[in-house]
Amino acid sequence: MMKKIVLTCWLLVLLPGCQIKQHKVSINGQTFAVELADTEHKRAMGLMYREEMADDSGMLFIFPDSQPRAFWMKNTLIPLDIMYFDQNRRLVNISANTPPCRNTTTRCPSYPSKAPAKYVLEINGGLSEKHGFKPGDELIIQLK
Repeated sequence: MMKKIVLTCWLLVLLPGCQIKQHKVSINGQTFAVELADTEHKRAMGLMYREEMADDSGMLFIFPDSQPRAFWMKNTLIPLDIMYFDQNRRLVNISANTPPCRNTTTRCPSYPSKAPAKYVLEINGGLSEKHGFKPGDELIIQLK
């Protein structure tokens, strides 16, 4: 019994120092806490089946190379702004307020980049307009 009490006390002392480190990105001073989609599996799943996302959150897709990209919204339940960035982390274009695609009978449309992209940031639909993001803006990536 005494061992359990001592162990519990140590856990209470140590747990506050075990904070989850969060990845962040910033554009024009606006910061988003992001999940990373940096593997093939994570990129394929993306934000599928999510019913909501905080306005200060998003998903950052990191690809091994820079090339034309196209995203679709199959099984995505919330509208998103899909922001394409080149290898220099400069915003190429935005697919704003991209609608969800719950269609199971036909193929969902795809939303391509206008130039090669290495990074793609998905945030809630409408936020890129709200914050005034535009082509040429720099993406600052802070990985923990």
